[in-house]
Amino acid sequence: MDIKLSTCFIAVDDHDKALAFYRDVLGLEVRNDVGYEGMRWVTVGSPSQPDVDIVLEPPLADPNASPADRQAMAELMAKGLLRGIIFTTDDCDATFERISAAGGEVLQEPMDQFYGVRDCAFRDPAGNMLRFNQTLNK
Repeated sequence: MDIKLSTCFIAVDDHDKALAFYRDVLGLEVRNDVGYEGMRWVTVGSPSQPDVDIVLEPPLADPNASPADRQAMAELMAKGLLRGIIFTTDDCDATFERISAAGGEVLQEPMDQFYGVRDCAFRDPAGNMLRFNQTLNK
């Protein structure tokens, strides 16, 4: 049995800001942009991974959600407590410089981790944590 990741979801509260970050700063390609009942889903992905999609979805993709549920979701998003993504890169330091030069919110500068990677971390415009890992030579 061969199981592979196909799609993951990350909540964003402003798709235009998210696109400016994921497309223009990270260099991901836009694969789909769909609207339905006042909501929007934008699919992006790395050109080098055509079979893996990241869907930028509304924080609460339910048109019948209560105001209290919407408020709770907004509070979780503002605290950065929803989802996160870990990307791999062949040059953590260059990736860090590119994203920070574009105004990315730095959570952690590049550092070697005891578990064999050099990584850094940022928040996307919606507050989601994104890590960028480079495997260290053993």
